[in-house]
Amino acid sequence: MAELRVPPGRAGRMRLRRSLDVARRGADLLDQKLAVLRARHEELRHAEAAARDHWHERLREAETWLRRGLLLGGEDALDPPDSSRPAELDIEWTATMGVRHPATATCRVPGRESGDPAPANTALVHAEAAYATALCAAAEYAAARAAAHAVGDEVLRTRQRVRALRRHWVPRLETALARADAALEQSEHEDAVRRRWAARTHD
Repeated sequence: MAELRVPPGRAGRMRLRRSLDVARRGADLLDQKLAVLRARHEELRHAEAAARDHWHERLREAETWLRRGLLLGGEDALDPPDSSRPAELDIEWTATMGVRHPATATCRVPGRESGDPAPANTALVHAEAAYATALCAAAEYAAARAAAHAVGDEVLRTRQRVRALRRHWVPRLETALARADAALEQSEHEDAVRRRWAARTHD
């Protein structure tokens, strides 16, 4: 690190004290922010795990119905996907300690229109509904995962800032202040000696 540039004398010591106070307050505030972020990150990680499990469960259910439908009707029983009616996804955003992340994800899967042919068998009807549910669960999981990662990244950045302040910047300022105090004390001592010598000379 570059050497601190400190004005000589009392002005330099006052500047160092102010800088040290600012650095300590900054580290304290970052510690508080870190505590909030860690708690929120833990909540989001649990939400991510729950959303992942829910998605996997819904997906297994949909795959089970699909296998039953294919056993009953064969692969020809599957309708080709209709790209003209895609699913819609809405994401609501929020912020935690300044970190923007998804709050919720709402997925809407369009149903069949009145003129559309029905699936070949009941199992495929259930499979279609189950896959729609699984798709919405996947969207919820993606939002939960993105939120956990965003807050987790900020936890790492904040922890690095606290470490830089606590382990590097504050000790440097403390060392510089101690040197400034010693130099000022030495200077004042030398001035006092010179004044005494000058007083003796005039006597």
